[in-house]
Order: sequence, then structure tokens, then C-alpha cells
Amino acid sequence: MAARDAEVDACFRIASLTKTFTSAVLGLALIERGIALHTPAIDLLPALARDWRADRSLTVEQILGQVSGLRESVDASAVAGLGDGTFALQEAARLVVRAGSERRPGERWSYNNGNYFLAGTLLEAVTGTSYELALLMNLLRPWQLDGTGFDPSSRGPVISRDGATDYPRGRRPSGGLWSRVPDLLTFGERVIGHPTLLAETRRPRTAPDDPMAYGLGWALGPSGQLFVNGRLPGYRAAMLMVPDQDFVAVVLADDERALPALARLLSDLQRPLTGDDLSAAIDGFAA
Repeated sequence: MAARDAEVDACFRIASLTKTFTSAVLGLALIERGIALHTPAIDLLPALARDWRADRSLTVEQILGQVSGLRESVDASAVAGLGDGTFALQEAARLVVRAGSERRPGERWSYNNGNYFLAGTLLEAVTGTSYELALLMNLLRPWQLDGTGFDPSSRGPVISRDGATDYPRGRRPSGGLWSRVPDLLTFGERVIGHPTLLAETRRPRTAPDDPMAYGLGWALGPSGQLFVNGRLPGYRAAMLMVPDQDFVAVVLADDERALPALARLLSDLQRPLTGDDLSAAIDGFAA
């Protein structure tokens, strides 16, 4: 199938790149309020305490670092069934913690979208407002990311070959954003330019024998790279940063099969800076 070029301002679904935004805005909210990332999540979520079957020592950073040990039993259909109302995200998080833990927190890395349903609810609890408004007021607006959001209608969306556009509210913190290349480059630059946030983001929360090194919302490369990819029906997105070189690159596509080519492109762009071939690592990332 022939490739189609898009305008630089074209708006795509960025799928799991959304997790980097959720991690960043929650990190900023905690830093601003002097709340440690190692705070037990249950301490910040009293509304879920009665239904909490997960390990009660589970911390915010273990959730963002995908080392929560939470049982991966809440699927997309269960979250979609919660609707798009005010409490949809909190109820998605309730399903996650009610399912309990599969292993001790910190014991093993495992990619689980449920971690980010919980992260979005933590943002709501910390800021006292909705996840969407907290993201807008604490990150998108201050960082001037005007082409990023959950409603693509005013942003000239690229509709994929599959035409997929629906995404339930309860899943938004894990993969619901639309964005464009200029916004994503700015986002990366702002993360790199915030020393406290960057230090927390790039610090590994994984063990040496885990499948990959992982910080907060990002996989970690051998020379200090941070990278992530995302997939939804009809879309692929991949992003890479080399903070020590002030380097950010992102690629977006309206074809979920495009990842091998996107991974090679990102790897080739950073290789003169690091000497590393990251194409397999980016292609093999869990999203």
C-alpha cells in the first residue's frame, strides 16, 4: 500500500504516547504539592479504599513505572461498559484495584494499561478536578500544546484507513490523546528542560532481569535514551529523546503496521549521537 504524506500540523491519535503525558502531568502535580512519588497510592485515593484488594504498599512511582504487580484482568470492554460520565475513570480504577495483585509491587515489570487508569484517577484526586481539565491546566496550556487534546474535531484529524475514532473516557490516561509533531517535539523539549521531572522520569524503576529498563512512562535505552511507541487500530506513533544531547524525535502514521519502519527511522536519527542501534528495541516495545 502506498504511503501518504501528511502536513506537519496534521493531528493523529498518539495511542500509548498518552502515557508519557499522564506521567508528566501527575509528576508535576506531585512536585508542586510536595508529595513524594513513593507515597502509597491508597493514601491519595480514599474513595477507593473500601474496594482495595491490591497490595496496600503500592506506590505512585510503581504504578507509573509499570512495576505495580497489579492483576491484569480489566479489559477494554469492561472499561467501555462504564460509559463516559463524570465517574467513569474512577470506576475504571476501582475495577483495577478490586482485581488485586498478582505479585509484590516492584518485583517485575509488566505493561498494563490498568496502571494508567489508576494514574489518571490519582491526578484527579491530587488536583481536585477531572483528569482532562488537570491535564489541560497543568500541562497542555502552560506548555502551549494547543494541538493536543481528546477532541480532534477542531484540529484537522487524520482519519486512519480503518476510520477508528472512538475511545472510552475510562481509558483516556492510557491512550486517548490526539496530537501533532510540533506539539510532541515541544513536549519532549519541556520534559528535558525540567530538571526535577526529567530526573524522576529517567530513573529506572525496573530490576536488572526485567524485560526492559523503564522509568516513568518511558522505556530507557543504553545511552540515556527514552523511547515509547503506541498503537491503535489505524494508527502508530513512536517517540525518542536523548536528553543529554537535547534531542527529540517523533514519527506518526495512520497505519498500525508501520512500526518497523518508524523504529528504524528513529534509531537512525539518534545513532550519530549514541552509536546505538535501537530499531529492535523500539519495534519490540510492548505497546
